[in-house]
Parts: sequence; C-alpha cells; structure tokens
Amino acid sequence: MMKNILLIALLALFTLNACSDSASNKEAGEAKEEVLYQIKDGKFTEWYPGKKNVKFEGNLDVKGNRDGKWTFYSDKGNMLSFTFYENGKKEGYSIVKYPNGRIHYHGEYRNDEMVGVWTTYDEKGKNKQVKDYGYPESE
Repeated sequence: MMKNILLIALLALFTLNACSDSASNKEAGEAKEEVLYQIKDGKFTEWYPGKKNVKFEGNLDVKGNRDGKWTFYSDKGNMLSFTFYENGKKEGYSIVKYPNGRIHYHGEYRNDEMVGVWTTYDEKGKNKQVKDYGYPESE
C-alpha cells in the first residue's frame, strides 16, 4: 500500500511539473518575435536585434534578386563591405573591410566570378597581396 501511495505521489508531481513546463512554453510562444527585415519599394533592409542599426541593405529587382549596391554594416553601424549585383549575380566592384575600418580586400566581379586584380591587406593596411584573375573572353 505504501508503494502505491508513493507511486501516486510521484505521478502527481510529474504531471504538475509537465503542466507547468507546458504553460511556460506556451507563454514563451506567445511572445511576439521581432521581425528584423523589411522589403519596401524594392529595397531590402535587415537590422540587428533591437532594430537600432542596419545589418544589410540593398535593392531588389522585380524577381526579388539582389540588384545594385548591397552594403553590410557592423552592429555599431560601420560599413564593413559592399558589393554590386545585377539580377542576383555579383557584377562590379566589391570592398570588404576589417572591423577597424581598414580595407581587407577589394576587386571586381563579372557574372558572379572574380575577375581582374584583387588586392588583400592585413589589419594594419600592410603586407599587400595581389592576385590577377584575368578577364574571361567575351561570349
């Protein structure tokens, strides 16, 4: 008989605990998630949590592909990179910076491929490395 009482007490405790977890999960699920991006008038914008600083921004073509200049920012609002796009493919100049603001590398894209001379620097702006990807023959 004592075993039955103990078993019933444990089951009751387990059931109460499970209900409590379910209620807290339901409350957490009801909390509205922060929407961190927006597409308005053909422009895409994504923010860091809290929506104080922009993370990415750029234009979209009519099919929803990246088009024109796309910029990436640090959570402190500093521009870290930009790349040009045409119909969703990288097309044009691109620069990527270190968090300290110095250029990490830069170069050009054509049809989503690196072309021409790309230059890379260390965080102090020294030790420049150059790589020439050439230009593909015109189609």
